[in-house]
Amino acid sequence: MDNHSISSEQFLSGGGEMGALIRSMDWSDNPLGPVETWPQSLRTSVSLCLSSTFPILIAWGPETIQIYNDAYRPICGSMHPQSMGMNFRVCWESALEVVGDKFTRGQQGEGTYITDQQMFLFRYGYLEEAFMTFSFAPIRDESGEVGGIFHPITETTDKMLNARRTQVLREMAAVLAKAKSIEEIGSLVAEKQPDFVADLPFLLFYSVAADGASAGLVSAAGTALAPALTIPEILLDGSDQSWPLAAASSSALVLDDLASRFGDFSCQPYPETPHTAVILPVFISGKATPFGYIVAGVSSRRAIDEDYLGFYSLLANTFSSAVSNVYAYEQEQKRAEALAAIDRSKTAFFSNVSHEFRTPLTLMLGQLEDLQHKAIMSDPEISEIVLSSHRNSMRLLKLVNNLLDFSRVEAGRVKAAFQPVDIVEVTADLASSFRSIIEKAGMELVVEIPQAELEVFLDIQMWEKIVLNLLSNAFKYTLNGKITVELLPEERHVVLKVSDTGVGIPESELPHMFERFHRVENAIGRTHEGSGIGLSLVSELVGLHGGNIAVESVFGEGSVFIIHIPLGNAHLPEAQVHQKDYQGLMSGLRESFLQEASGLLGEAYSLQSNEDESSHPLQENEPEAKVLIVDDNADMRAYLKRLLEGEFTVYTAVNGADALQQLNAFTPELILSDIMMPVMDGKGLLKKIREREEKHWIPLIFLSARAGEEARFDGLEAGADDYLVKPFSAQELLSKVRAQININRVRLHNERRMRDFVAVATHELKTPLTALSGYVQLIAKKSATINQPLITNAAERAGYQVTKMARLVDDFLDVSKLDEGMLHLNREHFDIHKLVSEIVTDVQSTSPSHTLHFTAGDLLKVEGDREKIGQVITNLLINAVKYAPEAPKVEIAITVNQGQVVIHVRDYGVGIKKEDQAHVFKRFYRTESANKGFRGFGVGLYLCSEIINRHGGSIGVESEPMKGSTFYFTLPVNDSATVEAV
Repeated sequence: MDNHSISSEQFLSGGGEMGALIRSMDWSDNPLGPVETWPQSLRTSVSLCLSSTFPILIAWGPETIQIYNDAYRPICGSMHPQSMGMNFRVCWESALEVVGDKFTRGQQGEGTYITDQQMFLFRYGYLEEAFMTFSFAPIRDESGEVGGIFHPITETTDKMLNARRTQVLREMAAVLAKAKSIEEIGSLVAEKQPDFVADLPFLLFYSVAADGASAGLVSAAGTALAPALTIPEILLDGSDQSWPLAAASSSALVLDDLASRFGDFSCQPYPETPHTAVILPVFISGKATPFGYIVAGVSSRRAIDEDYLGFYSLLANTFSSAVSNVYAYEQEQKRAEALAAIDRSKTAFFSNVSHEFRTPLTLMLGQLEDLQHKAIMSDPEISEIVLSSHRNSMRLLKLVNNLLDFSRVEAGRVKAAFQPVDIVEVTADLASSFRSIIEKAGMELVVEIPQAELEVFLDIQMWEKIVLNLLSNAFKYTLNGKITVELLPEERHVVLKVSDTGVGIPESELPHMFERFHRVENAIGRTHEGSGIGLSLVSELVGLHGGNIAVESVFGEGSVFIIHIPLGNAHLPEAQVHQKDYQGLMSGLRESFLQEASGLLGEAYSLQSNEDESSHPLQENEPEAKVLIVDDNADMRAYLKRLLEGEFTVYTAVNGADALQQLNAFTPELILSDIMMPVMDGKGLLKKIREREEKHWIPLIFLSARAGEEARFDGLEAGADDYLVKPFSAQELLSKVRAQININRVRLHNERRMRDFVAVATHELKTPLTALSGYVQLIAKKSATINQPLITNAAERAGYQVTKMARLVDDFLDVSKLDEGMLHLNREHFDIHKLVSEIVTDVQSTSPSHTLHFTAGDLLKVEGDREKIGQVITNLLINAVKYAPEAPKVEIAITVNQGQVVIHVRDYGVGIKKEDQAHVFKRFYRTESANKGFRGFGVGLYLCSEIINRHGGSIGVESEPMKGSTFYFTLPVNDSATVEAV
């Protein structure tokens, strides 16, 4: 038989492609010899091999000649078909380090089985990592000896690599989840990369610069022996070809020529140089352009394939998630830092403004108290005005003290002084001070305290504020029934309970009761007014004592506030613990709390009047114009009534619901209503009126402490006919009332409301100011008619202090509007010379000790907000006068320079140090001179700067200490400010 002819041996029939190959081969030169000479044991083994669909190889004879089936063929890779009939040990020499011993044991008659064995095979022209599950079983020949090896095998490379790479991604994601910064991502990757070196021989992380022109290296891992790979900065314009990052801005880029780019280099874990790398973009969620790039090396013992590319894609997603998380964390940190900075600024502001308010308050209270000892108090009208002014001043002082205390606690500047105090005596004394006012309100005060003395370490002034705030709060929201104060000793604590039978608190509001500025909306009580810091301050002060406070309440039935104070002093800072009687008496705050409480009872108590002011009977000969005043503040109702009753028939109501009830009996020609009131506020009242066909036409003017255009628009949009901001002048009020009685029109506007806190603060600060301003005017008017120069002089000084305080409040409101983005400009063309002349005249009239030099020139028109530019000029002139008390000369000049109007204000006063000049326009900044007798809280120049900046101009200062200062600002010639010289 011709050896070159196809074998006709039946055992080789079939067998697929490999059977055909075996039949076509010339075996005469092979150690196995011609097919017809093969022993039966070999024939049987080959027949089984070829007929099986499982990968099987037969290695026969001393030369271990291999024969395999179709299923085994892919394992041979590019070595097929030469591998057919080849010596097994020669063909798989690269694997013998792992399998050689097992193969030999099979030749010796011992079967072996190996699962998922890693090995390195030279089957595609390079040493390739692979995983196999296989066995070596001996085949006995006719002599009973081992004639060959039966070798079934399954390749598990894909399974093992996918599992390993999935683990890499899992561990990488877990590690990167800990990162709080981009730099930390880089350091964590560098630290972890050695664990992933089989799949990631090196890993570079680049972040794109802010300008997008280049990318900087954040971290490099696995490049200790390959420094050429670590390019510190790569241009993204396409000119840098070391790592062409820009070409991978939208999808992965595979580079397979690393040797030509970087020369020879080494990376773990194999001696061969990686020849391929993948560049992948890293994105932040929601961003269209890459945040950065990763450059990942490809194993030198694995070719890049679809699965490997999928692994790199998931790796890029892992980096993108980590970067997005870091970005979100950093943004959150920035927001938190910004909020903290705002919080610190507000705390500093309240501290400053509270101090500033205390000075004019002290002057007003002193003068009002002096007046109470004068003979003129025998006049009932004067007495009523003075007492009401004093009561409002005390109320304002209470608010200022709360603001000051709260700002000090927030800033951590409170230094408590704890000393052993008989808490029974102190608490009983504080509670009893409210007994008279509670009983006059028709209620009962119950004080249940131990009979024996009980010493507790307290800061006595803080304890005073705690008890008075709780009692004041209970009185405010209890309309009938009783208020109970209990003091209960326990094993390690003393418990204070202040309970009431008042309106109660909704369950949803209970968790928020001690949050600052929180108020229960539309709560029924004696007033809607309140700053929302009383209970928050109490909570802070209790915390300083090492105690805690809680509240229990049933809506509609009452509330109980419970305080636990630890006994002893082990829980207190040692430096703040003192001996008995270290601290003096209580601060005397109770007077301001009692004054406020008495005002809540209305005219029936404060004016000792038996007449029900809210239900005047109609008289036949009343003037035609009837006006209904709706306000929950008793003093404000009385003040408005006195202003209007000379021209109109005046009726009063305490809230919106009361007003609606009275409207059933009569129809007024105008309603003058506060906005913020309990039970039903001003907006609710207006809505109800507009819904009533027979009443919808009644003009309504809103009165509110919410200042600014945004608040006015809000009121007008609700349907009001006009809007007055407290404090207002008596003449302004009368003028608007007269006009609205004759004109009924509705102006609709749309502007969002100011923040709740601004509304609360302005309402609390400006309501008593309005009353004070009115009473001062009445005092001045009355004293002039009875020729009392002393009282006239006192009224003028009090009026000056009220005006000063109103200016402080206005500055505060402007700052708030700036924060809210609500400082709007009403642009118009006006003559800057004329504006400056008017302001110089006004400031000169209030500063007779100084001489203001200004020479008006020809008509010089600019475009801008005349009022706000005037505010800037006024502020600069007042500062010039204030900071130059010994140098009476102030110079004002206007020039036009290179298309810009420049206004200069020069003084010859104390001047400003060079290091302070860069900061004078910052909010709340005060120079060293400002802390040496020159009052202010650091917002005037900040407001000037903001106003000028919003006009497109600039503002600056030139100064030398003790030689004076020149403040100047410019208005440019552009779309927002045109200059016309005529």
